[in-house]
Amino acid sequence: MDRAILPHSETVIEVAGLCQSVAVQGGDALHILKDICFAVQAGESVAIVGASGSGKSTLLGLIAGLDVPSAGSVQLCGQALFDLDEDARAQLRGAKMGFVFQSFQLLPALTALDNVMLPLELAGTPGAEATARAWLGRVGLAARERHYPKHLSGGEQQRVALARAFAPDPAVLLADEPTGNLDAETGAAIIELIFELNRERGTTLILVTHDDALAARCDRVLHMQGGVLREARTAP
Repeated sequence: MDRAILPHSETVIEVAGLCQSVAVQGGDALHILKDICFAVQAGESVAIVGASGSGKSTLLGLIAGLDVPSAGSVQLCGQALFDLDEDARAQLRGAKMGFVFQSFQLLPALTALDNVMLPLELAGTPGAEATARAWLGRVGLAARERHYPKHLSGGEQQRVALARAFAPDPAVLLADEPTGNLDAETGAAIIELIFELNRERGTTLILVTHDDALAARCDRVLHMQGGVLREARTAP
C-alpha cells in the first residue's frame, strides 16, 4: 500500500466529446449522453448528480471502459481507453480503478477475506492475503474475515467492498450510489470512511449520488440533465 500520491495537477481522467445513443423502435435514436467534456485531476473528488435517467450511471460506465461510446474518448492516466480491445481495457481497469456499487457486488461463495483477495490474486500481486487482511482491519472487519456475505450486515458488506476496492491501491475510485441500500446511520459511516481513505491515499474519487449534501462534500459537482453536463464548483 505504498503507491506514491500523484501531484494534484496531473490529469487522471479526461473525457472529450463523449456521446452515447441507442436505437429504438422506429429507427430513431435515443441520445443518452450528448457531447460530455471534462477532466479530473489526481486526488480530486468529483460528484456526478442528476435525476434518474439523466445519464449518470451510463457516464460512469463509460469512464470505466465497461461500455463503448457512440462517439468521443476517455483517457485514463494518459491511455485512450477505446483505442484498446476489451481485454486490454479490463487489464487497465484492474490496474488503475477500484469500484464500489450500491449492491455491494460481493461473491456469495467467498469469505470476506477471499473477496478482498480476489483482485489482488487476479493481478498477481505478491502478499495478497496479508494485504487483504490489513485492509479488512482498516475498515474495522478484522474479526469477520472468515464470514460469508450472507452472514454480514449491509454496512459490513459495503465495508468489505471498500476494502476490496482500495486493496489494489487504485489511482481512481468509482462509487455508484454507495449508500443506496443502507440506512442513514450506516450510510453516513460508509461515506466518512470513503472520504477518509480518499484523503489518506490521495485516490481520485468519482461519486455518483442523488444526495446533494453528499455531493457538496466533493471538490466539484457535475450536474447531469437530459444527457447534458452542467458543472458547478462547490464552495472551498
